[in-house]
Parts: sequence; C-alpha cells; structure tokens
Amino acid sequence: MIVSLQGKLAACTVLRAVVVCGGVGYEVQIPVTTAERLGQVGSDVFLHTHQIFREDSQSLYGFATAEERDFFAMLIEKVSGIGPKMSLNLISRLSLGTLRQAIASGDINMLASCPGVGKKTAERLILELRDKMTLGEIALPAGTSGKPIAASAANDAVAALIALGTKAVDADKLIRAALAKVGPAATADQLVKASLGR
Repeated sequence: MIVSLQGKLAACTVLRAVVVCGGVGYEVQIPVTTAERLGQVGSDVFLHTHQIFREDSQSLYGFATAEERDFFAMLIEKVSGIGPKMSLNLISRLSLGTLRQAIASGDINMLASCPGVGKKTAERLILELRDKMTLGEIALPAGTSGKPIAASAANDAVAALIALGTKAVDADKLIRAALAKVGPAATADQLVKASLGR
C-alpha cells in the first residue's frame, strides 16, 4: 500500500497531479483543496495517499494532510453509497473543518450544496458520521507553521460570510484563501476582512 509520495511535481490540474519519485511518475487524483496548496510544476511536494484497488484498475488519491486522507478513507469505508468521486467532490468544495462542522451540527443544506450530494446522501452522512466528528482543529494551509488554528475562528468566519449572503461553498473557499494570506493566528474578524479584500 502506498501511503505517501515525496518527489517533484511534474504536472498538476485542479483534480490531478503527477509526482515523480525516483524516476517513476505517479498519477494522483487530488481534491481542489490540495491543488490549492501545491507549488509550481518542478517544486518538491509531499502527499499523503490512499490507494484503491479494483478488479480492472488501481487508483491513487493524494492529500495535503493526513487528516484529509483519513477523512476521505472514512467517507468511502463507513458511508454506504459514497465512493471516491463523491468523496473528492466533498473535500474539493468544503474544507475539512467546515465538513466536520456541517456533519456534527446536522447541516443538511451545507452538505447538499456539494455536487452530486443530494439531501438523502447528506442525511446519510450525518447519520453515519456525526458521532465520529471532532471539531477542535483544522489543518494549516501549506507554508504555515506553529499550532493549527482553532476551527471555531474559521467556522465563525464562514458563518459570517453566509450571513452576509455568500453561498456556503463560496464562503468556505474565500476563508481558505484568507487563511493562506493572513496566517493561522487570525481571528474570525480578520479572516472575514481579508476575504472581502479589506
């Protein structure tokens, strides 16, 4: 089982990366949240990976953090009807902190806003995973150091943007970008201001 890759980034799109390790190029399916954190082609990268074997194929899925990889594995292993494609859609549209918050709080509309996830699937996600959610921390954006930012600051910032009329998935994406810009010590207020360009 391949659990991680470290090498040079040979190619990258929003949902696919090729990493060259020891002269061998590995094609890795990635969520948008991971693509956002990868550097330019030719840069050194490290991905946490999950390998899936089928009768006629094998696929490798890569993530910026071990937490994202483990969440992906939990989705496809614990929730009936959720496969790798839908799991990538979820992690691509919402950050891990927001996903955990949505499941823990039973926010069906937030989960159903992801492509391919209807209300019934959202209800199943909540029913089967709610008791497994821990909301204390979310992953740091690439290039940051120190302790992970408290999930509450990012979640509060997302909630504030939604209250201002921003769609849930857009609010989450704006706050992810603000986190990368402002840094892990930012308050919810600072994240909201950064996301609005203030």
